[in-house]
Amino acid sequence: MRSYRKELWFDIPARREFRNITSQVERCLQESGIQEGLLLCNAMHITASVFINDDESGLHQDFERWLEGLAPHEPLSNYLHNNTGEDNGDAHLKRTVMGREVVVAVTGGRLDFGPWEQIFYGEFDGRRRKRVLVKIIGE
Repeated sequence: MRSYRKELWFDIPARREFRNITSQVERCLQESGIQEGLLLCNAMHITASVFINDDESGLHQDFERWLEGLAPHEPLSNYLHNNTGEDNGDAHLKRTVMGREVVVAVTGGRLDFGPWEQIFYGEFDGRRRKRVLVKIIGE
């Protein structure tokens, strides 16, 4: 069995953003040369997420509205975590809801997706450099 590892780095200028990273992950798969196996893609920061869903702008706006309803950024006093001097208590909760990672089957050297599936990086406390790990194992 072979393995491949690569970090993808992101500089998101806004506090929150959803970014389609499917093409970057597919490039990793091509670089790996692995034809059959599993691909893990995970956020390496506790205020960011990796998830699979449809690349449709209305859905992304729905995510934003829904997440802000569940864990609004303000007032900052809503979160005990913010007593540490941080202002990102909401981002930790949003990440928990959206998830840390995805695992995708690799078949015939391609991501074995269902219809409309794409991989997204979700940033909930941006304005600094963050990374995503891509780890692929297989033959």
